[in-house]
Amino acid sequence: MLEKKLNNIESGWNFDNSYRKLPNILYTKIKPIPVKNSNLVYFNKDLAEKLGLNFTNLSKKYLSDMFSGNILPENSEPIAQAYAGHQFGHFTMLGDGRGILLGEHISPNNKKVDVALKGSGKTPYSRNGDGRASLGPMLREYIISEAMYGLKIPTTRSLAVTTTGEIINRETPLEGSILTRIASSHIRVGTFQYLSMKGDIETLKKLVKYSLERHYPEETIIRNPAITLLESVISKQISLVINWMRVGFIHGVLNTDNVTISGETIDYGPCAFMNIYNPLTVFSSIDHQGRYSFNNQSIITHWNISRFAETLIPLIDSDEKKAIKIGEEIINQFQNNFKIQWVNMMRDKLGFFNHENEDEIFIQKLLEWMYKNKADYTNTFLYLINNKLIQGDMYNLDSFKEIKNQWEKRILKNNLSLDLSKRKMNSNNPFVIPRNHMVEKSLNNILENKDYKLFKNILKICKNPYIKSKNNNVLNNLPDPIDENKYKTFCGT
Repeated sequence: MLEKKLNNIESGWNFDNSYRKLPNILYTKIKPIPVKNSNLVYFNKDLAEKLGLNFTNLSKKYLSDMFSGNILPENSEPIAQAYAGHQFGHFTMLGDGRGILLGEHISPNNKKVDVALKGSGKTPYSRNGDGRASLGPMLREYIISEAMYGLKIPTTRSLAVTTTGEIINRETPLEGSILTRIASSHIRVGTFQYLSMKGDIETLKKLVKYSLERHYPEETIIRNPAITLLESVISKQISLVINWMRVGFIHGVLNTDNVTISGETIDYGPCAFMNIYNPLTVFSSIDHQGRYSFNNQSIITHWNISRFAETLIPLIDSDEKKAIKIGEEIINQFQNNFKIQWVNMMRDKLGFFNHENEDEIFIQKLLEWMYKNKADYTNTFLYLINNKLIQGDMYNLDSFKEIKNQWEKRILKNNLSLDLSKRKMNSNNPFVIPRNHMVEKSLNNILENKDYKLFKNILKICKNPYIKSKNNNVLNNLPDPIDENKYKTFCGT
């Protein structure tokens, strides 16, 4: 009884649950299915403090039960959300098949965030699944989402990981686990697709209004809410994907149900970071056609946003032909806007301040050199900054010396000090990324030996990836090219 009282009064939970005020076609009220023997294996203290949560007076067992769904925080009102999605181009009616939204917590700075459990059991949307998750993928989401946060890329975050004391059956028996995910919201392109397929225009209007109020309250509605939301989401998605490409991130499963209206990265299943530069890089075990390759991320985002625009046609104009024309005009600006922002991002990585006509030619020449010589994407930019931690025989080639000489001449056209250019580069080029082989090693250490040492070390390093430090050496080591070519990631479903 004491712990329950402390949880309600002193822990800091402050639930609002505005999504439940929308029509119930968007969700099903449901509680997490209790687990056999919960155990808290990892907890994000920094994130908890940022959210205004204080669990110091609660036992580990109590926290384990709370983060596994056995105990619900006061005023939480659990639901499973309904949504649809194009998965690898094929439309499917979906929903939270293994996730439950506990509610919306309001932090001390008045920021509203979703608190959701991933792996919390069957829901009406589970289809033939068991609604559970295994420990490896949940820890993977934890480490990659926190690394993305350190890289200053919009992302959902992980608050806690628990084990359930249960075995779940996949290809092999695996240890059950639940992840507590924090997000600006879980509203997706697929949420709008769900209502569109249901033909529920009135609820669609309400969802547009709700999404604007929650995520884009600063936007002035000049034409109509649907157009404002469409343009806002396009802007956020372009910025997000360009940030991914800035650090060599490949999402791996960029279906419409994984495209958030808030512009946050969500779902860290078959994602990975590119080492050797190859625009066709794919790590996902199920992406046989390269649909979600590194370079295709802009094309697929354009495609996904087009599906979003289709759902809004009835709200753009009462005249369908006119609405389609307006929607097409907005969507047709995507590629040009993306290219402009991508070139600007590459200029930032190269330390260029002003715009020169030859910049695009130089950028393409550098990328072609990287591709031809199988150069590491992250390290090549660091080498231009003269980072002595980075070694590589290819950087002694005459072809690279020529590129570096061109880069140095271009830097002079900034008419600014070299130090300012390098500062710009240092703020846009991480010294470390969560190298895939090291992430896998850390997860294997946990799954095989319950050894969290490397996992913790990687998390610590990834908190400050733009700071040069000899302590980062564990993530400076590159994988064997043969192993890298064989590396595959999985959905974890």
